[in-house]
Amino acid sequence: MTRSVQAVAYRRPSVLESAAGAQRLGLETSQGATPVGAVDHPRFFEGFLTSPRPASAALLAVADVAAARYYQPQLRASLDPVVTGNGDRLRFESFSGCGGVYARLDVLEAGLDGGEVGHGTTNVDVNDPLRESLSRIGADDPLHLRVGPEELAVTTLDGPVVEKKVPLPDRWLRGFAEAQVIASGFDLRAELEAGEAVRFLRSLPRGGRSGAAGPRWVVPSGHTLRPTTRAVPGAVCLPGPERLVALQRVLRHATSLRVYGPVVASGTAATASAWEVLLPGMRLTLTLSPDAARGFSGEGGVLDALATDEAGADAELISVLLAWEPRIDIADLAGSSGLTAQRVRAALVRLGTSGRVGYDTAEAAYFHRELPYDAERVERHNPRLRSARALLAAGSVALDGAIGTVTAEDGHAHRVRDEAGVLSCSCLWWARYRGGRGPCKHALAVRMARRGTAAARGTVRHDGGAR
Repeated sequence: MTRSVQAVAYRRPSVLESAAGAQRLGLETSQGATPVGAVDHPRFFEGFLTSPRPASAALLAVADVAAARYYQPQLRASLDPVVTGNGDRLRFESFSGCGGVYARLDVLEAGLDGGEVGHGTTNVDVNDPLRESLSRIGADDPLHLRVGPEELAVTTLDGPVVEKKVPLPDRWLRGFAEAQVIASGFDLRAELEAGEAVRFLRSLPRGGRSGAAGPRWVVPSGHTLRPTTRAVPGAVCLPGPERLVALQRVLRHATSLRVYGPVVASGTAATASAWEVLLPGMRLTLTLSPDAARGFSGEGGVLDALATDEAGADAELISVLLAWEPRIDIADLAGSSGLTAQRVRAALVRLGTSGRVGYDTAEAAYFHRELPYDAERVERHNPRLRSARALLAAGSVALDGAIGTVTAEDGHAHRVRDEAGVLSCSCLWWARYRGGRGPCKHALAVRMARRGTAAARGTVRHDGGAR
């Protein structure tokens, strides 16, 4: 698994710089980024957590996900959660080693006491000594938390434990990007009170090979969730229920459970879903990919945003207007930038590919964060995008109204059809996924060719923009 060396070294002062049409921010040991510019040795938070035991359990749950592989569990996973200060809250994020589970703990204002929350992002290795320290937190033990650009320190009555940063895998970057695109299409589907939430989650399988029985579905029924064998209107997919095992750590502290997912109809294929446990002053959310063997990094939801030069230029403009907001207001950004709301959303997707925004399902809003990546890294690790650019550069795309013909590298011609803005293709990729994992390289090449033709005419088309 490729890792970013930027997340390890921090050998130069923090700086916001432009590279290849994208903005890149590195938070170094000597400086960090804040709304007022560069500040020496910033601290995101130093104070107490108001609910020590729930907070420690939730932090361990995030670390559990970072340490787990729910698919091919015999392989070693990473241990490097990401921490962001958003001014009124702290967010802890991680991905499973297999890339199919995204975890986020939002410690809200009510969960913090004794210090102001700063702005910035860092990552830390929550290894065995720190996990052991957190697991010993008692009901009356104070939990003092300090988050800075170079370390996470948790102090208990037993003394301090400090963990240094570790590398951030490239696959996590792609997962961050895809997860926020998918989550932006979720709505609240069900909410269970504490007792029902605990009963439901404890009834889920905790062992075995994840996903072996295929996707499961649940549907709201009274005050609980009822399992069903197929997708029906109003149902929520529960792909690989064993992947929710990290929530077991916080059940005794839960006040309710909320479930999010897309609108489904009868016969819908497996989809991603988000499972949010509400805790005193906190929210812990696990987002599951549509299949245990299917990581978020390959979903293809960001391809359209990466493939358009317009979104790249818009993203550069929008990035200047971001100010570490815990909730990004699209209407305000549209007014400030002079762009349409559609173009602002596409720009946010583009920024998500470099780790600069995430999506909070509870508030149905994007939030600002910074990861030490650039959009070029995502493009280099996206074979469909590279192949589409190569096809376009080789002159292999021919447009004819609603039909495009693409001659692939092996000489076979593939027909791409436009049906109400949805591009289908005659290739095997389309036959297998039917658009469920983003466009194939042929459809992507046709879309790029159309945009190029429209730009040459002095107009810009918005058919098939980013979701």
